[in-house]
Formats: sequence, structure tokens, C-alpha cells
Amino acid sequence: MEKWLLLTVFAQVVLTSVVMVLMGRRRFKAARNKQINMAAFQTMDLRGADQQVIATGRNFDNQFQMPMLYLFSVLFILQFGLADLTFLLLGTAFVLLRIAHTVVHIGSNTLRPRFRLFVLGCVVLWMIWGRLLLLAL
Repeated sequence: MEKWLLLTVFAQVVLTSVVMVLMGRRRFKAARNKQINMAAFQTMDLRGADQQVIATGRNFDNQFQMPMLYLFSVLFILQFGLADLTFLLLGTAFVLLRIAHTVVHIGSNTLRPRFRLFVLGCVVLWMIWGRLLLLAL
């Protein structure tokens, strides 16, 4: 079960990496098209960049917020030998919700579904941490 749980972590790492590459491509394209000046990258003042550039950068930042709490939970789950099907299903749900949130955020960026996906992912994460707390005590 531990190896399957690690696959969810790998999926989160892949998601973060894909967003990073897409962010770079969108930023350099905006610079090439003179939407932003290359000097703007010194202070990351990306005013003038289109919504996709800004949203992709914000999404990349998001990958180092709630997902980090998921990664730490997996470390504790593995450390305490608690990996089981329930944690695997919850972890899979969390990562799939993060993927869906990313698709909406860097795609249509429609607020209602994006917010719902974010909140649902948080609820799943809280379930993981709540269960971890109950089992580790």
C-alpha cells in the first residue's frame, strides 16, 4: 500500500512540474509579444500580462500551499505504518481534485467551479489529517 500512496505524491510532483513549465512558457511568450518587459521578471511585477499568465503563476504558487500539507501527511502516514486503502483513496481524491482545480484555474478560470474544487480538496485533506490524528494517537 505504501508504494501506491507514493504514486499519489509522484502525481502531485508531476502536476507541479507541468504547471511550472506551462508558467514559464506563458511568461516568455508574453515577454516575446511585448505584453511585459523582461525587466519585470527581476521583481515579478507582471502587470500588463494577460489573465492566463497571472493565473498560471498563481496556480504554481498554489501547488506549494495545501499540497504541501498533503505531502507532509503522507510522510507521517508512512512513518507510522498507517498506509491503507482509505488513505490511498483519500490521497487519490485529493490529487485528482488538485488536478481538476488546476485545469479550471489555468483554463477557463471560472470562479465557482474553481472555488468548489478547492474547498472539496481542503475537506479531503482535513479528512486525511483527522484520520491520521485519530490513528496516530
